[in-house]
Amino acid sequence: MSDTSLLPSPRKTDIPWWKIPQVLLIPALLLSGVVATSTMVVISAMDQDPVLDKEVYERERRAALALEGQAKIDALMAVQPAHQGRNHAASPIVPTDE
Repeated sequence: MSDTSLLPSPRKTDIPWWKIPQVLLIPALLLSGVVATSTMVVISAMDQDPVLDKEVYERERRAALALEGQAKIDALMAVQPAHQGRNHAASPIVPTDE
């Protein structure tokens, strides 16, 4: 009695690699990565923030320091850097360099 269940089944025909659906996943995944990266580059290039001019900032800050009272506080809060504005958004404290 011979047991033929352990022998590999013979191939019917040789199929070209491009006709196997599982093989097409590899270039499809690579292509989707390229498309996603290109999309992110285009979105970030279109919506970039403007570069702030240091001279304009210093001029506005000197003008704010020349004011008195509540006007000075409001003007200093308007020209403070973004990281200080986020950190002190809920507090009325305006950091000064003096």
